[in-house]
Amino acid sequence: MRAVGQNDKNRAVLAVAALSAAVAVVSGCAGPGSGAEVRPAAGQQAHQGAAPDSRAALVAAARRWGLDAVPLRPPAPPKLKPRITARDGFEVDGQVEDDLPPVFTTIPTRKKVVFLTIDDGAEKDPDFLRMMSELRIPYSAFLSNYLVKDDYGYFRRMQAEGHTLNNHTLTHPYLPGLTYDEQKHEICGMQEIMKKQFGKAPTVFRPPYGNYNGDTLRAAKACGIKYAPIWDEEVFVDHWEYREWDRGLHPGDIVLTHFRGRNDWDGTMVDDMRRFLNKVTRDGYAVARLEDYL
Repeated sequence: MRAVGQNDKNRAVLAVAALSAAVAVVSGCAGPGSGAEVRPAAGQQAHQGAAPDSRAALVAAARRWGLDAVPLRPPAPPKLKPRITARDGFEVDGQVEDDLPPVFTTIPTRKKVVFLTIDDGAEKDPDFLRMMSELRIPYSAFLSNYLVKDDYGYFRRMQAEGHTLNNHTLTHPYLPGLTYDEQKHEICGMQEIMKKQFGKAPTVFRPPYGNYNGDTLRAAKACGIKYAPIWDEEVFVDHWEYREWDRGLHPGDIVLTHFRGRNDWDGTMVDDMRRFLNKVTRDGYAVARLEDYL
């Protein structure tokens, strides 16, 4: 029998190491420190070994949630924030003189980004939270207390993911039909609740239905509000609606949807987000965080 020399020993060690590496790749185990686990959708096997922001994790998440393609990643937030003014025709008397919060539908930018905003808070779908977390999609929630007070914890989880919670009044009334004091109560009252429940009062407010008057913006300013965005497009689970004649997306557009589920729609919030993400991605847009531009 031939004696085993040093070269043979070295080759044996290398072969064992190569086999171990191959097993690690096949099993998906990359060892300690390889990245955080991405939580799977209900009934799905956990995806191992890829950091949440890695391309592999995003590809896997897009596949899990039934998207046509991986959503595009937004550019870094602008170092110099754009100047936000009221949209032409959306001003009120005293808009400039009284330095009232501007009402606008689009952020001034040449970047191909849109901003997702979600109103009210009626539906509290855990799959929606999981989907948006896995896909790393930012959004801003505009909350009405009468719809969120039964589960503030749901929105705290949302806030912990880095999403901003904004003011949408206490009871979602038609504000122009109220007196100044009544409007102030609706807006300032929600400010107080948000500070108590979520740690701070926001500076961004959306009037219910997109309806407002001069008293609305004066009351909002008195309550600490600086911006009053509404929207340029609205997405539903089965269709889109557009403010502009060309029925298309534009750089900086603010998109509205709602916290709704099968009780109101023929589908879920996951279905709604799938429609939203498929279109914006197909049209070459990324979803950016609204507050990064304010």
